[in-house]
Amino acid sequence: MSTFDQLHPALQHHIVNTLGWRSLRPLQAAAIAPILAGEHALLLAPTAGGKTEAAILPVLSRSLSEHWQGLGVLYLCPIKALLNNLEPRLAHYAGLLGRRAALWHGDVGASRKGGLLREPPDILLTTPESLEGMLVSRRVDHRRLFGGLHTVVIDELHAFAGDDRGWHLLYLLERLSRIAGRELQRLGLSATVGNPQSLCDWLAGGCERPRRVLDPPAEANGVTAGGGAADSDVALDWVGSLENAALVISRLHRGEKRLVFCDSRARVEQLALALRALEVQTFVSHSCLSLTERRAAEAAFAAGSDCVIVATSTLELGIDVGDLDRVIQIDAPATVASFLQRIGRTGRRAGSRRNCLFLVTREDAFLHAAALLQLWTEGYLEPVTPPPLPLHIFAQQIMALALQEGGITAADWPYWLGRLPGLAEVEAGQLAALLAYMLDTGILHGDQGLLGMGAEGERRFGRKHFLELLSVFLSPPLVRVCHGRQEIGEVHQSTFMVKQDAPTVLTLGGRAWRAKHVDWPRRNAYVEPTDEPGRSRWQSVGQPLHFALCQAMMRVLARDGEPVRLSRRALDFMQRLRERYAWVAPEQTVLIRHDDGAVRWWTFAGKLVNAALAHALREQAATVRPDNLSIGFDGGVDVAELRTVIARVLSAPLDGVAVPLDEAFIAELKFAACLPPAAREQVLAARYDLRGHLEALSAYPVSVARLSG
Repeated sequence: MSTFDQLHPALQHHIVNTLGWRSLRPLQAAAIAPILAGEHALLLAPTAGGKTEAAILPVLSRSLSEHWQGLGVLYLCPIKALLNNLEPRLAHYAGLLGRRAALWHGDVGASRKGGLLREPPDILLTTPESLEGMLVSRRVDHRRLFGGLHTVVIDELHAFAGDDRGWHLLYLLERLSRIAGRELQRLGLSATVGNPQSLCDWLAGGCERPRRVLDPPAEANGVTAGGGAADSDVALDWVGSLENAALVISRLHRGEKRLVFCDSRARVEQLALALRALEVQTFVSHSCLSLTERRAAEAAFAAGSDCVIVATSTLELGIDVGDLDRVIQIDAPATVASFLQRIGRTGRRAGSRRNCLFLVTREDAFLHAAALLQLWTEGYLEPVTPPPLPLHIFAQQIMALALQEGGITAADWPYWLGRLPGLAEVEAGQLAALLAYMLDTGILHGDQGLLGMGAEGERRFGRKHFLELLSVFLSPPLVRVCHGRQEIGEVHQSTFMVKQDAPTVLTLGGRAWRAKHVDWPRRNAYVEPTDEPGRSRWQSVGQPLHFALCQAMMRVLARDGEPVRLSRRALDFMQRLRERYAWVAPEQTVLIRHDDGAVRWWTFAGKLVNAALAHALREQAATVRPDNLSIGFDGGVDVAELRTVIARVLSAPLDGVAVPLDEAFIAELKFAACLPPAAREQVLAARYDLRGHLEALSAYPVSVARLSG
């Protein structure tokens, strides 16, 4: 019997006769048997690789064969836009079999939600935050709604697992399994990740049923599916400005459908204006647009041919905008994984190749782009690593359970959260101390052993029907950068969260800015212009870069040849960089004294590692300033003595070399107020543990050079 023959006969009929499929894709065929058996699985495939169908078709088959009643399937996504995009497709598949699929999120009206509660659909598409809202709501009969639940599908799993939303999701699954009275089947969908088995183990942690990673070789029917360097067309061009990028886009690939990624909403709008001025039919997509505007733009683009859509990372996830001809990247994404998501938008037609053209507009982005492509050609892909020790998420879950159940006892919560995702190794005494702290501070209230929300908990998290409690983030981890009243861009919070001797310097909008003040509660950073970018224009980029990427920058500067095809302009620019940094060698750090007396230690280790090292070396100079690639020392430094101290720091136990975090940033972490101070420090120490990177750096020799100028 083939895998296809294992599906319910009604589903087989519609796949062949209604959908007109002549065959299943490899992942779709491989997923049938384990999903029908109720196993947990991580399904991996590139963008548009058929992951959704690979999960939902066998799940629908199970629902028919096992006669599921009511809500049997939850389909969870990280963003509402992806849910909106998927709902018509899932509703169509379900409708073929007499089943219903429906949406539930913040944009769905109250009357429609009321109808779904009266007559639950078979498949409910929602976000973890909306799911939490249902669980804590007194208007929702949890046991009636979720009592028939069997399977949970988590789309774009990697987007959850790398931060606290992933722990929140796993705790929700624990609570739902108690309501349903069964172990829920967990199916994660993801693009390729660097550590698939560990991600699968994280998803199914503590579960009894078997689990497996499903990642079969992609089809070889003329469509290149791997996304590797050998079967992709990737080029890097140096254009110098956003206006020049618009000119290149307007002249290249006319008559084709092009998706252009930018790193901010402001640059999306700026590039769109420039393209329209050049009479290019242009649409935009970013999170500040209304749902109606975004949908209209994406639908018009999907239906067009000679046009461009300019987007932020909102279109990096699996939202369908039709069949693309080209992907163009302005400057560089933060990770190889993001690049793979974006290039995976192309090459879907038989005989076509995945492609991406990098148009670099800023000097500080050029080496970043080249290093990212270097990692890609080396086969590197960032592992998805859940942040350790989510004690604050445990505190959030205790409060949510108190609302869900109308109060709980200390003996109740282990029933709901018994497998304690991320905290299984934590001693029970520490969790009891955390609950005692929440009671002492008034976040929880105790009445004859029954725990409920206290006055302080109501004050902090009770606004708008406990809306603050539903999400594990106050907001996306971004900070608005403002010069006076003018907003000049957004950067990741890690740009400012490191405490250092001198003000943070960053590059935005093509110029350097010095931070004056960070208002953490409002997520605003106020800056002023500065001439401090130093000898390297890329030292002051806004977002701290990770260790592997900075190490790849070292290899790019030290190598002969290029990771991908470079334009003549890019080759000239690269040559100038290598001449300027001819002293760079792989797996070696360099202490450089300049003629003006300044000393800089080039580590190529990333901002967080360099900040930790700078803090350990702070006694060596009046001012010690870290950036992504180096650490600067001002104020009469003896290079020989500094080299000795560096060797001593790197050879000593590395537990004491830690990232110095801004106290105001720590105070504003979501749910940090629920943790005793010692527990708060323990969580942060675990999350910014750099020992692996420091050990790698300690193996490198430290050479000394002198440069003029």
